[in-house]
Amino acid sequence: MKITRRLEFDSGHRIPHHASQCRNLHGHRYTLELTLQGEPVSARGSADEGMLLDFSDVKSIAKREIVDRWDHAFLVHADDTAVRAFLESLPGHKTVVLPLVPTAENLARIAFDTLSPQINHQYGGRLKLARVRLYETPNCWADVEV
Repeated sequence: MKITRRLEFDSGHRIPHHASQCRNLHGHRYTLELTLQGEPVSARGSADEGMLLDFSDVKSIAKREIVDRWDHAFLVHADDTAVRAFLESLPGHKTVVLPLVPTAENLARIAFDTLSPQINHQYGGRLKLARVRLYETPNCWADVEV
């Protein structure tokens, strides 16, 4: 069985070597979908009986590990030195330096790699993160699946 939880956040980024407008500083209203796979809790009388995991717990993990960190931040590649220098000149600016160029594909990969251990191990191996889908726009997204 699978369940999916959707969360939204706003972030800025740029794709430094892209041949189109995406090389410029810009932002998106991202949508992050997390799909968990496993079997529902069968313990009679348990608060989670019949659920894989309470949707609020999925939200909590995603907010702590990704959404709260990336929301209203500028996501910049570590090697984008010009933009990093500019952002560092802004006092108190929320900047997240990433090891990969912040494309939708790479952001989905980072989110998956960050969240997967949290899900897979926190619940005794009963659940696994089956998919991360990151929408950059309503019509464009990237998936990372097990």
